[in-house]
Amino acid sequence: MTDIVDELQWRGLIALSTDEDALRKAFADGPVTFYCGFDPTAPSLHLGNLVQILTMRRIQLAGNRPLGLVGGATGLIGDPKPNSERTLNAPEVVAGWVDRLRGQIERFLDFEGPHAATMVNNLDWTSGLSAIDFLRDVGKYFRVNKMIAKEAVSRRLNSDAGISYTEFSYQILQGMDFLELNRRYGCTLQTGGSDQWGNLTAGTDLIHRVEPDADVHALATPLITKADGTKFGKTESGTVWLDPEKTTPYAFYQFWLNADDRDISKFLRIFSFRSREEIEELEKLTEERPQARAAQRALAEELTTLVHGAEQTAAVTAASKALFGQGELTELDAATLAAALSELPHARVAELGLVTDLFAEVGLVASKSAARRTVKEGGAYVNNVKVTAEDAVVTAGELLHGRWLVLRRGKKNLAAIEVTGA
Repeated sequence: MTDIVDELQWRGLIALSTDEDALRKAFADGPVTFYCGFDPTAPSLHLGNLVQILTMRRIQLAGNRPLGLVGGATGLIGDPKPNSERTLNAPEVVAGWVDRLRGQIERFLDFEGPHAATMVNNLDWTSGLSAIDFLRDVGKYFRVNKMIAKEAVSRRLNSDAGISYTEFSYQILQGMDFLELNRRYGCTLQTGGSDQWGNLTAGTDLIHRVEPDADVHALATPLITKADGTKFGKTESGTVWLDPEKTTPYAFYQFWLNADDRDISKFLRIFSFRSREEIEELEKLTEERPQARAAQRALAEELTTLVHGAEQTAAVTAASKALFGQGELTELDAATLAAALSELPHARVAELGLVTDLFAEVGLVASKSAARRTVKEGGAYVNNVKVTAEDAVVTAGELLHGRWLVLRRGKKNLAAIEVTGA
């Protein structure tokens, strides 16, 4: 591998760093023990977190040792939101989420060999700490004028919501994490998103106050933006999660497959583990033959395999092809088919009837007369079978898994019918 700093720069993964030259030297002298923290404020990680996890994986592959921190303590508080106080979750809920997030992170890191990863929980060094000890041993090193200058804090201070002492203190807890990991594991680098820069530097500042000669670093990745102005990691149905129960593997695959051509080069560099040469070739294909969507397909398959496994990837790619007539719908298992159809315009009916009625019911056409014209022109399909008669009726025997129909108008316009009373 090339120099890891050069690699991260080429991939657009360095937004901020405390001292890039010093960090480059630290890697050269390595190995570097580094950490990234994840707070259990939900039962699953999402695509924004995936940027950090894959950055950890890259740095480990370059011969460094990662510490994956799931914040059993900081998750009880939560970092300051832009406009309001967080709802505090019960300790037992947070503890359950810690286990779930830990399992999600572990699949991306290597826990064997000379650079084996270690999972840590900041509740281990905070649960027994008294308020007096916390204020005397840690709080005394923080200056309030610097704390209120942090963007997340100053934004809240200038809002109607204000900020509680609880959330104001979050940066002290995160700073203490870096100090503890430095003492316990020799950790000298913290990574995170650029929106966390104030919290990252709280750690480096704390260590320098306690150990003035310590050589520690912070590195922040940029926030991912999309060319159309919508928020990265969001779809019409909401956040794209890593948990297959919250976002199905099919929906996860489709997110990447539907990526805008203007974004795909950036996404490839940030998320793919392909070589520069392979990525540049995919970028070239996007320029020359955008309709082929080769880059989107390659990234969708790579990331779905990485997050959900090869078996799930095979199932969702088969479903994606079958929906458009390039495979057998009847060969899809019920779970994969249901996940795929949930992403389509959807209608429930109590009984079967005319094909033209179903096309109008689900909104593939504006009216029943328009549906009849579609059939007459040869553009109506039920389960990939062309409908040839305007008075064609769907029978129970045509239902997929006794429940669904896939309707298609032309080559690309799809919808699903779920029959509840058949």
